[in-house]
Amino acid sequence: MSKKLAIIATKGTLDWAYPPFILASTASALGYDTEIFFTFYGLKLVEKKLDLKVSSLGNPGMPMPMPVPVLMQALPGMQSMMTVMMKKKMKSKGVAPLDELRDLCQEAEVRFIACQMTVDLFEFDSSTFVDGVELGGAALFFEFAGDSDVCLFI
Repeated sequence: MSKKLAIIATKGTLDWAYPPFILASTASALGYDTEIFFTFYGLKLVEKKLDLKVSSLGNPGMPMPMPVPVLMQALPGMQSMMTVMMKKKMKSKGVAPLDELRDLCQEAEVRFIACQMTVDLFEFDSSTFVDGVELGGAALFFEFAGDSDVCLFI
């Protein structure tokens, strides 16, 4: 029997999108059966068009090229500027784009489950999701997670 990794992805910002895909693709490469349960804002990660932003608000540990007071971070345009800066830095450091990491996960047979309750709650259109995303509830996730060796909440 192979080991299992279960991940719950709840965040829909650029900086929070990387951990579930990096961990899932790595685990799969190491031979783990892997599943990601996308719920609440994490559903943004399975949309075909990834238009994710990064926000430093509520994230005081975010390294920035220069100190920016919290009040200034709330100014219009700051989120877009910080997103551009983050994407540029990732590209310069050779970090794979998010859509490539997601594709890698799917090629590695990482199972993607979109939370049916959240889809209904926020009226998501499942036709906007990438191919291969299953709809299911928490019970479906627990069938896998209950037997997992590692379960992560991101």
